[in-house]
Amino acid sequence: MSRAFSFAAVLFGYFWASGLTKLGDGALGLFKPALGAYAQIFPKAMEAAGYDVSQLTFLHTAVVLAGTWAEFILPTLIVIGLATRLAALGMIGFIIVQSLTDLIGHGLWAEPDAVGRWFDRVPDAIIMDQRALWVFLLLVMVLKGAGPLSLDRLAAHRITGANSL
Repeated sequence: MSRAFSFAAVLFGYFWASGLTKLGDGALGLFKPALGAYAQIFPKAMEAAGYDVSQLTFLHTAVVLAGTWAEFILPTLIVIGLATRLAALGMIGFIIVQSLTDLIGHGLWAEPDAVGRWFDRVPDAIIMDQRALWVFLLLVMVLKGAGPLSLDRLAAHRITGANSL
């Protein structure tokens, strides 16, 4: 099975749905994130600001926009097999930030069942188990690329064929 297919089957829908929850209303929702986007990404800052986005800085908005766009762009690049290694590396960084936000911002450190432990016979902890598997799948793509059915492979074949003339 193709590495990109595995990603599409397991994680594409998750990240796409998560990105949709961050979009604001209307056609410009991609540029004006919903209140929930700020609350998901900066829970403590939003609480301190009384859930008033206007109290946050431009940096907060830039991070929310980048995170929202990343949830659409990086998975799409992986599925179509374009810049796969770079997109997979970006997704690994995204998952690390996502996990730290969950642990610190949302206080999951206090919920041992959500954090989990490795080698504990229970494979369904959100952070230690599930996200370790996600990162492993992406790390394989960083090291090996998307596979034979990808735009990366097609581009490499065209470049190699053009140079051999």
